[in-house]
Amino acid sequence: MSEAFTRIDGGDLNLLIIADHASAHVPDDIDLGIDPALLKEHVAIDIGVAEVSASLAAQLGCTAILGGVSRLVIDLNREEDAPGLLPVMSDGHAIPGNRDADLADRMLRFHHPYHHQVAALLERMASPFILSVHSFTPRLASDPEQQRPWDIGILYNQDDRAARIAIPLLEAAGLKVGDQLPYSGQLLNATMNRHAEANGIPYLGIEMRQDLVGDAAGQKRFANILGPIVLECRSRLA
Repeated sequence: MSEAFTRIDGGDLNLLIIADHASAHVPDDIDLGIDPALLKEHVAIDIGVAEVSASLAAQLGCTAILGGVSRLVIDLNREEDAPGLLPVMSDGHAIPGNRDADLADRMLRFHHPYHHQVAALLERMASPFILSVHSFTPRLASDPEQQRPWDIGILYNQDDRAARIAIPLLEAAGLKVGDQLPYSGQLLNATMNRHAEANGIPYLGIEMRQDLVGDAAGQKRFANILGPIVLECRSRLA
């Protein structure tokens, strides 16, 4: 057991599901100085990601690793020197408890163990494939006029091999797909840059719209759509 991550052992398939922002947990000894209700919002957690990842791990017979703390505690999908790694402001919300927080302690306690576990799991696989799972909010509190109509976004940096396979398959399944939307993987891809692109490991990075995976029915729908598509990407890139 680790407070930095939750590992789901669904089987031995050489496919690793990674969900950096799957938890809203804040350890009892950390006071962020925020309204607890904020921990139920996108600012604290990628809604629906834990459930979809767990369902996919069971469906595909593979391992999933879920980040163990809220991104307001430490953002696991940030480089070790990146702004926002320990956020003092997020989507218009102040996080006053982080102003005097010990970044080195948070890194040693959460960031390093999480990424060491990801690396260790990948090292055990002869021919690994990664599925990176996130969700996005239909609108930002800090920019409510910005329209985000996509059902799912596909993100990547330089390696778009799986993206090119997955996008037409997702569209054929009836989803409105954003290519490098609502974010660009060239900007927000730290975990995949570190563990996939730096090591030549193929991966598919997805962002599901959170209101579509906010309940059990939506989570099941997306897991059922994604499962065969992820396997197709993996088989074609193995």
